[in-house]
Amino acid sequence: MLRRTFIATAVLFFGLISSPAMAGTQTIDFETGVIKAALAKGETVFVDYSAEWCGTCKRQERVVTQLRAENAAYNNAITFVKVDWDMYRSDAVTTSRKIPRRSTLILLKGDKELGRIIAGTSVAEIKALLDKAL
Repeated sequence: MLRRTFIATAVLFFGLISSPAMAGTQTIDFETGVIKAALAKGETVFVDYSAEWCGTCKRQERVVTQLRAENAAYNNAITFVKVDWDMYRSDAVTTSRKIPRRSTLILLKGDKELGRIIAGTSVAEIKALLDKAL
């Protein structure tokens, strides 16, 4: 009995069962076709071109996470995709959109780019980009 209680508690604690409060807060790691499929379904897609070692990228991620936590409308209106710069810097997902560097954030809808931030980390600037999806 103790083992079952422990396992159930661990599953809930570590988030292996999704909770309604966490619904829509995920970020999808890029794989070929993910962005194209989301856009084809009519979704607005926020693409974060980042590198694990990039300090600017980490700051941008903290700001985006904070804004998403403060306003659930972002999670409902936007599909968030992270592109690993080190892996995809020369891939079509980067070159076709003329992404100049890591720490670039773009917002897409259909076949249009709604906005772009390159190396910007201010809350106001990133919020303004996210607001374009609402």
